[in-house]
Amino acid sequence: MIKKLDNSNAEVASQIFTIFQKSYKVEAQLIDIIDFPPLSRSVQHIESSKTLFYGFIENKNLAAIIEISIKDELIEIDSLTVDPSYFRKGIAGKLIRYILSTFKFSEAIVETAVVNEPAITLYKKHGFVEFKRWTPDHGIQKLAMIVKDTPLKQS
Repeated sequence: MIKKLDNSNAEVASQIFTIFQKSYKVEAQLIDIIDFPPLSRSVQHIESSKTLFYGFIENKNLAAIIEISIKDELIEIDSLTVDPSYFRKGIAGKLIRYILSTFKFSEAIVETAVVNEPAITLYKKHGFVEFKRWTPDHGIQKLAMIVKDTPLKQS
């Protein structure tokens, strides 16, 4: 089940933080980086964030989270994290499909590390295509992907 999470609630923000820490530690190992910026995010930062958080609940447990920003008809996927104990169950794909089918948008974008093949493959499966590469100050080469909503797009 997917539901909107109230990140301004301290307990919910703490649950989000826990999933972020577990998932981003695995991603940091995957991309071979010690100082991974998403791991420095605090519970207070999550609690005060103006982004939208949606969670996938399985057996009454928060299994995964997608964080988005919406401005006009642009959706930005700010984070997509799955608790490692729920990996390989298709949950991330369900969250992506939910967001793309729930909100009206002309474009949806996401960024990830160039070496994060599992994420790139997942987003490609949902119609995203690469449109930009760069290396930010933290030194992790990134790419941005986009999907456009069209009348011909099939869910």
